[in-house]
Amino acid sequence: MNLTLKVWRQKNRNTEGKIVDYQVKDISPEMSFLEMLDVLNEDLLRQGDEPVAFDHDCREGICGSCNLFINGRAHGPESGTTTCQLHMRKFSDGDTIVIEPWRANAFPVNKDLSVDRSAFDRIIQAGGYVSVNTGGTPDGNEIPIPKEIADRAFEAATCIGCGACVASCKNASAMLFVSAKVSQLALLPQGHVERKTRVENMVAQMDKEGFGACTNIGSCAAECPVGISLENIAILNREFLAAKATSNNLV
Repeated sequence: MNLTLKVWRQKNRNTEGKIVDYQVKDISPEMSFLEMLDVLNEDLLRQGDEPVAFDHDCREGICGSCNLFINGRAHGPESGTTTCQLHMRKFSDGDTIVIEPWRANAFPVNKDLSVDRSAFDRIIQAGGYVSVNTGGTPDGNEIPIPKEIADRAFEAATCIGCGACVASCKNASAMLFVSAKVSQLALLPQGHVERKTRVENMVAQMDKEGFGACTNIGSCAAECPVGISLENIAILNREFLAAKATSNNLV
């Protein structure tokens, strides 16, 4: 396939960016989207131009690094798929593909298509963990957990932190991400000890990072590559209200 790419180029977060047109030729339908970008960068290097910067790591849909806005959709046209799992057979010869980074104040552009998602890391540091004593490994079945609860916690835990929910939301809200992390631990007995401080601290950090408010549009769940449910936002709201009702923190 021969394709026209309209790629966002930006030197750093302090400079203005722009869309630049590129042509790529003889792209195999079996290539992944990131492999197609590799071909583009090889062409640019041969021409003496600077390659396009983009985030990637595992290329297996696990790490959540490959955060691209493709033709107006987070991760591209195929639902339930990360950018690295998107294959070029989803496009046709002669297509024009617009490739942009995530758009959110809390995700500043590092360079070109690479964005700084460390805001998510700071939210996790604020409370997305359980405190345990070190020592011998406890038995996996020491605390009985009903299968329904375990399954719901596992589904929330599948969030890969890619940021598609933020990029797809008109408010750039991180509620789906934060709710998945809060729900994952609030549903399990291991997370009950710190559940009140956890949700308060994580929501406070989310607001501090500059993410927008949730208005229940649902675009976050629609574009989530792993299918995180809006039910988690309801769990987060219940956890937050319960924590505030008995909290000493009046902020």
